[in-house]
Amino acid sequence: MNHINELADKIARLENQLLDELERQQEKFRYHLDGTRVRFEIEVEEAHRKLKQAVIPWLLSSRLRHIISAPFIYGMIVPIAFFDLTITLYQHICFRLYGIRRVKRRSYIVLDRHQLAYLNGIEKFNCIFCGYGNGVAAYAREVIARTEQYWCSIKHARKVLGSHRRYHKFSDYGDGEHYKEQLIKLRDELKDKG
Repeated sequence: MNHINELADKIARLENQLLDELERQQEKFRYHLDGTRVRFEIEVEEAHRKLKQAVIPWLLSSRLRHIISAPFIYGMIVPIAFFDLTITLYQHICFRLYGIRRVKRRSYIVLDRHQLAYLNGIEKFNCIFCGYGNGVAAYAREVIARTEQYWCSIKHARKVLGSHRRYHKFSDYGDGEHYKEQLIKLRDELKDKG
């Protein structure tokens, strides 16, 4: 278990390094964040506008298979939005009942790429769609991860690809002796302190 904690700490350090690198990227591409708004330096934004391809030429240069698939892609907005709504209702009802700290939806659903001046209207819409879909998936994953930590914080016997960030803390598969005390400890970590 100690080695697992060391690896988890290493991942946390790498995530911090990634955040530092993203800050350096802001300097390189000459923008800063003003709340949720991205602000580029004026000359950078003007250069971006010159790079934008108009919608009609963009559509004419698109592959037929991309155009044919568009209704199927955009049609996914209905189940994604429904999933978003049900996950939000679930956590607001159940997490309050269990005393679990709620997941901040806005931390996972980030819509900012549409602010890039070098994207045309369709590209901006696509970026909003993908940002929303992936954000909902990440948000739902965290809600479900907290649920799993509360109810069934036991690792699987088999290897799990892409396990969530809470998984490494779970009780080892087959460790019945420490399961109950570990469950109490992990539930305490989830408590809403507010």
